[in-house]
Amino acid sequence: MSFELEHLQYLVLITTLLLAIVLGFALQRTQFCSMGAISDIFVMQSWFRMRQWLLALGVMLLGTGILYWGGWIDIHQTIYNSPKVLWLSHLIGGILFGTGMSIASGCGARNLIRLGTGNIKSLVVLMVMGLFAQMTLRGIFGTIRVNSVDLAQLNLSTPQDLASMLHTWVAIDTPLLFLILASILATSLFIFAFKDKDFRRMQSWWISVLVGLSMVGFWWISGHLGFVPEDPNTLEPLFMTTNSGKMESASLVAPIAYLLDYLTLFSDSSKRMSFGIMLALGLCLGSFLSAWQQGKLRLMGFSSAKDTMHHLLGGALMGIGGITALGCTFGQGLSAMSTLALSSFITVLGFVIGVYLGLQYLERNST
Repeated sequence: MSFELEHLQYLVLITTLLLAIVLGFALQRTQFCSMGAISDIFVMQSWFRMRQWLLALGVMLLGTGILYWGGWIDIHQTIYNSPKVLWLSHLIGGILFGTGMSIASGCGARNLIRLGTGNIKSLVVLMVMGLFAQMTLRGIFGTIRVNSVDLAQLNLSTPQDLASMLHTWVAIDTPLLFLILASILATSLFIFAFKDKDFRRMQSWWISVLVGLSMVGFWWISGHLGFVPEDPNTLEPLFMTTNSGKMESASLVAPIAYLLDYLTLFSDSSKRMSFGIMLALGLCLGSFLSAWQQGKLRLMGFSSAKDTMHHLLGGALMGIGGITALGCTFGQGLSAMSTLALSSFITVLGFVIGVYLGLQYLERNST
């Protein structure tokens, strides 16, 4: 049995890496960016990149609904759908992360893509983000977090996804109700995205579909392919290689912290490659392959001391905020949102507020 589990572990890791490489390759060739989607609205009153992001969310909602309704995954086996809603943590964490990604020129995923093309600034941002994420997971900021914002809780009688909450009022099975809600929301997002003729003409919507399908694929890999109903060692359900011990899709703050752990404590046999680490490495490798194929590999450093300071500050805020909010724009903005978790809506609101605050900070400190 141990041989079978080891084989499954490698299968999950390799599959995750390959799918992440495909996603990273595609992201390097497009302008898909969560921070850009929000900032474009504030700065240029343009909804083009937001339509990209919302279309990806719609694809992921529909795909997640089908997988859950079909019994391939269980959305309640994630860190997002606990009956306990840490509403203040999600709001404050979202604001910190949103501010940080504005100052650092992009979220964790965008910085991984830029690192693959040779951007040294992104390497510094990711290292700082990972360090502060470690400190917020189980270091000094973790102690502060647990004894402050995490104390503000809303305790529900059901899991916090909208389908479970509505199930107490509607006599429909939760998976079917979830699929109905996801289908309605996804259709609304599709209509909103494609009603713009310029968006349709540019045909850039394909990257949104690919992002959404890739994120659904990550759910399937961790929640179905890598799921063992009974671990022979503990007799408990097991999700192979996930750091959280639950089903995961794309989220990139904690995985960077775990990657730093793995690299710095490599001789510790308890440190192993995980689903999240392979995801982060795959995005960067896919971006590298795309840039190399196009001849666009270029080393890029900081332009000034102020530029350095902004990126250091942005990385720190993303590390603290991403852990406090239980996810980044990919983790909460897409993964958690695709489960219709109440906390994801709170966190996304925080992202929007944070991006606005970050843009205001940069405007006042541009000279």
